[in-house]
Formats: sequence, structure tokens, C-alpha cells
Amino acid sequence: MASPSATRVTARRRQRSTRLTVAVALLVLAAAAVTGAVVSGSWLLVTIAAFLGVALGAAATRITHTELAQARRDAARDRAEQAQAYRVLTEERTAEHASYAASMTERIAERESALAQLQEALGDAQRRAADATRKMNAEARRADVAEREGQRIVSRLDEAEQTAAEAVVLVAELEQQVDVLKAELTAVTAAWRASEATRKRA
Repeated sequence: MASPSATRVTARRRQRSTRLTVAVALLVLAAAAVTGAVVSGSWLLVTIAAFLGVALGAAATRITHTELAQARRDAARDRAEQAQAYRVLTEERTAEHASYAASMTERIAERESALAQLQEALGDAQRRAADATRKMNAEARRADVAEREGQRIVSRLDEAEQTAAEAVVLVAELEQQVDVLKAELTAVTAAWRASEATRKRA
């Protein structure tokens, strides 16, 4: 089915063709009348044909002028309609561009927000990693200190065991000396008692 604009254009072309055909027919009729009058040789007919030719030429000129004015009006209407269509198209494209720009702006804002959240999460993770590293280093230092302290304790324990062993040996020697001294004391006491008993008897 043809659009209304195409139908209007077809009707205008048909109307223009009819007008131009009538104008040409009038000019041909005027030329034929003048030619017939000249051939007849009558000045009256030539005069009438001349006036008729001028009238028909004027009518053809008027029809052509009307056709030209109508063509200009139609062209101006077409240009106005085209300009209106371009304006509507421009408004639609402007609206689409504004919508696209708003959508892209919203997407950019979402991406920037997501990026900010990721950066914040990354910063938190880095801080937690730094804290964990510090704690691990502190625990490592504590373990080193505990290991060194354990080594000192083991060394002291070894020294204490050696000192205890030496003390046991010393105690055994002292016990032997005490036994010797007790034996000597017993012998001396016995000798003293014997001498006392001998002195009393004497």
C-alpha cells in the first residue's frame, strides 16, 4: 500500500503534466491559427489570429506561471516536511544520545563505586596481611626467645646436674671422713678411758 506522501507526489505530477499539456496545446493552437491566417492572406484573419495567438500565449504563460509557482510551493512544502522530519529525527537522536549518555554515566558511576569498594577491600586486606605479618614476626621472635631461654635452662640444668653430682661425690667423701673421724674418736676415747682406768688402779 502506497504512503499518503507518495500518493500526493503522484497526483501533483499528473496535475503538472496536464497543465503543461494544456499550455503546449494552447501554443500549438495559436501557432496553427496564425499560420492558417497567414496562408489565407486575409488581413482580418491575420489580425484576429494575432490577437488570438497573443491571448492563447498569455493563457499558456499564465498556466506555465501557475505551474511554476505551484512547483515552487510544492518544493517549499516538501522542504518544510523534510526539515520537520529531520527535526523529529534529530530530536529522537538527541533523546537517544541523552539516554545513552545517562546510561553510560550510570554505568561509569557503578564501575567507579565498585572500583572504590575493591580498593577499600584491597586496603583492608593489605592491612590485615601487614598485621598478620607483624604478629607472625612477633611470634617468631618469641619462639626464638623461648628457644634461647630453653637452651639456657638446659644449660643450667646440665650445670645443676653436674653440681649435684659433684655434691654427691663431696658428700660421700665427707661421709667417709666422718666415718674415719668417728673411728678415730672412738679409738681416742677408748684409749683415754683405758688410761684413766689404769691411772685409777695405780
